Amino acid sequence: MPLMTSYDSNTTITQSLQKWTEQFKALQGRHPGLWPVVPRITALVAIVLSVIAGGAWLSWIDQWEALAQAHIEEDRLRQLFRKKVGQAQNLEALRQQKNTVSARVDLLSRQLPSKSEMDALLSEINQAGTGRGLQFELFKPGQVQLQAHYAELLIEIRLSGNYQAFAGFVSDVANFPRVVTIDRLAINQQKDGVQIFDAVMHAYRYLDKEELSLQTKQASGKQKNKPPSYQQ
Repeated sequence: MPLMTSYDSNTTITQSLQKWTEQFKALQGRHPGLWPVVPRITALVAIVLSVIAGGAWLSWIDQWEALAQAHIEEDRLRQLFRKKVGQAQNLEALRQQKNTVSARVDLLSRQLPSKSEMDALLSEINQAGTGRGLQFELFKPGQVQLQAHYAELLIEIRLSGNYQAFAGFVSDVANFPRVVTIDRLAINQQKDGVQIFDAVMHAYRYLDKEELSLQTKQASGKQKNKPPSYQQ
């Protein structure tokens, strides 16, 4: 029995392809029912595959969208997990920072006088000025301003004297055990060589129980009236 050579095999394949392609020639204008067998089968397979692909796309599109949303949610949860892990790793350091801040707040709270101690503080300010040889031309406490955790009293002052005396007064105020600050300083030189110092002092005290309760209620009311924020 003779063996088929590679050349004969290639020739046979080429002839088969030519016969297959010849059946697709001259199909234009002919009714599909009159097409040769191979074109009709090929067209039928193409139509079936197109129908299957279209149906699969319509059937799976919702699932693909759900899968995409699931991937987005997975990424978000991964980022949240990494954040939580980082917080857990830094938990001890955060606790130490909290203790440090709490100790600092307690220290500052002890530096704030009570409502009944404000008169004594105002007297100390007056004595600090006169003790440095300054003359109070104006000493006018204003209205107490309630903040979230403390009360602030603004005091308008006008002192007459010299630079050295005023600098000593500012130094004395800075060394008070209470929190008192000075700003809005204006200096005017008089003809007789005396300087006039206009400034505003800020004295602070902690809130009493009634004031603290009032501030808490106001903060709670603002939080309730705050419009909700929407995340996209």
